[in-house]
Amino acid sequence: MALGTAAKAMEEIGIPKNFMRQLRDYVAEVRSEMRRVTWPGKTEIYGTTVMVILTTFLFGIYFWFTDNAFHYFVGRILKHFLK
Repeated sequence: MALGTAAKAMEEIGIPKNFMRQLRDYVAEVRSEMRRVTWPGKTEIYGTTVMVILTTFLFGIYFWFTDNAFHYFVGRILKHFLK
């Protein structure tokens, strides 16, 4: 397919002529920004991973405790009123 016919086909389905230029500019800007990114090192990744795992377990224990407490108290209340 020739370049002219591809542009004509794109225009027929509603893609503007300058779409390819906009897409090329966007990709160039993304590549430029990605060069400026400071990626975390192994120690930072390890530290944050450990923190997430510990926090997950602590929240799990907290929710288990509160769930058991609510279960106990609601059971006592229902037992009291359903006698």
